[in-house]
Amino acid sequence: MDAAVIGVGMTKFGRELEKQLPELAAEAVELALEDAGVDRRDIGYVALANVGGWSAEFFPYPIAAEYAGLIPKGGMRIEAACASGSAALHAAVMAVTSGYTDLALAIGVERMNELTTPQVVELLGRGGNFFWEFENFGLTFPAYYALFATAYMQEYGATEEDLAKIAVKNHYYGSMNPKAQFQKKITVDDVLNSRYVAWPLKLYDCSPITDGAAAAIVASEKIASKFTDTPIWIKAQGAASGTANLTMRKSLLSLESAVEAAKQAYAKAGVENPVKEFDFALVHDCFTIAEILAYEDLGFAKRGEGYKLAREEQTYIGGVIPVNLDGGLKAKGHPIGASGLGMVHEAVKQLRQEVEKGRQAPIRRGQALIHNIGGTGHFAYVTVLSLEKP
Repeated sequence: MDAAVIGVGMTKFGRELEKQLPELAAEAVELALEDAGVDRRDIGYVALANVGGWSAEFFPYPIAAEYAGLIPKGGMRIEAACASGSAALHAAVMAVTSGYTDLALAIGVERMNELTTPQVVELLGRGGNFFWEFENFGLTFPAYYALFATAYMQEYGATEEDLAKIAVKNHYYGSMNPKAQFQKKITVDDVLNSRYVAWPLKLYDCSPITDGAAAAIVASEKIASKFTDTPIWIKAQGAASGTANLTMRKSLLSLESAVEAAKQAYAKAGVENPVKEFDFALVHDCFTIAEILAYEDLGFAKRGEGYKLAREEQTYIGGVIPVNLDGGLKAKGHPIGASGLGMVHEAVKQLRQEVEKGRQAPIRRGQALIHNIGGTGHFAYVTVLSLEKP
């Protein structure tokens, strides 16, 4: 049995301290239900993505579900670090394709700004191996990706200017996205002149601390077309995990879990040449180096040549493959539990050709790619969405 996304909803991403966590979740759910034309009473299962730690709600599922009018629907809270949103979609898809229900709902929500920035940075730093890497060496999350960046720059000759080009592109498209946290264009000089957070990564190389929510409604093939003329079919989803300890990695030049997840998704979807078969991609750019690694892990560029796509501006509309036309995590924002479903929201809107002028990808193949990483490769989900039924 196949499944399709028939409705999506998303709050504005940013610092939303006037809204509590259940309010954010309910807003995204309401928008998704309206988009799909579905009554909440017909939802058969709910998967809620939330990482938490910074939130007052220790058990967010019943709080959010009740506020959104979803009680007594069955469901669960899902955590896969920054890939939690994609994990929730995966759970919703399995609920539908297994025959458990014809309609499932995936929600991602995070309210990170309840704590101060240093407190959030500390919690994120625990995202690796706490004893070996955080407690003994004090690695923060930016420091993890700084290790990737320094290894990559040393091995392949990429520069800080190449990293800056990623931020400039994503802010350019974020400036046209009314849902984005940052709607301001920046220059390479702006990036290079921003303060270092963990060398060589500077402030503008890093995604922000974000509040927000996103939701997607998944329907079985037998009812999807009853609700919409443009169901977005979930053609494939690959999932993989990686070691929590960086010293156990074979290399800092790639995320092995992302390579494996892409391999799975491409095999299921019959993808042979991703550059030619996708209209656009949404990749996990928690830091600028992460987007460059994604270019290579996903097969957009040969190993060691991903930075050239950035340098030559080949991931803008009109280039080899448009990437992160919503502003990416860098400019749209990164409310960790909601980020993967925020990507789904963007992909669905792009495939339907419903986004703002200036950032709409030309839709010729009717196929999109989503790459969502948890931690530093601890989790990886690669999803293929299509206008055509598998």
